[in-house]
Amino acid sequence: MKRIYTQIIKEHIADHKQMIFLVGPRQVGKTTVSLMAQEFSHELAYLNWDNLDHRKIILEGPSAIAQFIGIHKISKNLPVVVFDEIHKFGKWKQFLKGFYDTYKDQVKIIVTGSAKLDIYKRGGDSLMGRYFPYRVHPLSLAELMNTAIRKKEIQKPSVPSKDSFKKLLKFGGFPEPYLKNNTRFSNRWQSLRQDQLIKEDIRDLTRIQELGQMEVLIEHLKWQAGGLVNYSTLASKSHMTVRTITKWLETLYSTYFCFPIRPWTVNVPRSLVKEPKIYLWDWALIKDEGARFENLVACHLLKAVHFWQDFGFGEYKLWFLRDKEKREVDFLVTKNNQPWFLVESKLSESKALNKNLFYFQEKLGMEYAFQVVADMQYVDKDCFEYKKPVIVPVETFLSQLV
Repeated sequence: MKRIYTQIIKEHIADHKQMIFLVGPRQVGKTTVSLMAQEFSHELAYLNWDNLDHRKIILEGPSAIAQFIGIHKISKNLPVVVFDEIHKFGKWKQFLKGFYDTYKDQVKIIVTGSAKLDIYKRGGDSLMGRYFPYRVHPLSLAELMNTAIRKKEIQKPSVPSKDSFKKLLKFGGFPEPYLKNNTRFSNRWQSLRQDQLIKEDIRDLTRIQELGQMEVLIEHLKWQAGGLVNYSTLASKSHMTVRTITKWLETLYSTYFCFPIRPWTVNVPRSLVKEPKIYLWDWALIKDEGARFENLVACHLLKAVHFWQDFGFGEYKLWFLRDKEKREVDFLVTKNNQPWFLVESKLSESKALNKNLFYFQEKLGMEYAFQVVADMQYVDKDCFEYKKPVIVPVETFLSQLV
């Protein structure tokens, strides 16, 4: 299927010398997207660190790789080389720096990884200035409708195809289960992906040996997705120390199982300042319908802020709001360190407009505040025309993002 990231790679290869770093969850489509670069390059070479034959070529050094790629052959366009999972190589930073500095004018380089490419702290000089990162996310409603490069942050609303949102909510945004649209396949795929995450990514990239306890922690996170993290409770349930829980959560962030959203505290009297909320990259793992919907909205907002930042629109971040009087709003998006818009998620349009949207919009002086609901029919109206808190259909709102 077509992805917006294919267009991103095409534009980058045409305009920039820097390496492309594609990072994101396992099986989100990074390798597929990178190999589609062959559509606009006559020569494409693929080297996967997990492939022993490919690993041998990499270890032979830059000249062996250059020969494998065919750098010295005449061609209409510069060749493209894809280094997949190269971060598992202990000296990957030093390797990429040397290869790039030698051949940057003769080849375009794409680097992919299912764990964050900064997970290793050892070896190599800084790659600063030699790459641009692009964070690859699961499918979103807007991407299913339009894979063109966005030229501005907010798009005009567009009606989604029939049942696309229902499929997203049920099967998640990872391409394979979404396209299969089959419950039994989805269950098997989820189980296999979690097994690979624990026994390959976590075991191979960390020194964690207690994989059974890691599985217990993962199961607890599925049940409390969207809730405030209580480190002591998690430690007690998983039979570990708070220090270990904190470290293991960082590992799960780094391997894209889950992500934290932290409280915004600037100009919020008596704000909550410690505990983050945790959401899953694959919201289909969540059984509770309300929590799954909130997690879907969180993932769409995170994808938007990452895209806007990676594409150079500015600095964007995702937060939540809560004070000690328990006034809370699910999400706050900031633009260049200033509050921009609020989002509260609800399953039903019968729910009254959350009064905290009015309170925090006035307190923080932001432009927009939305209550996004799941069961409201699509309305062909720009949500961002409203300057006061408003209830909007989820399909309308999400179609305006990325």
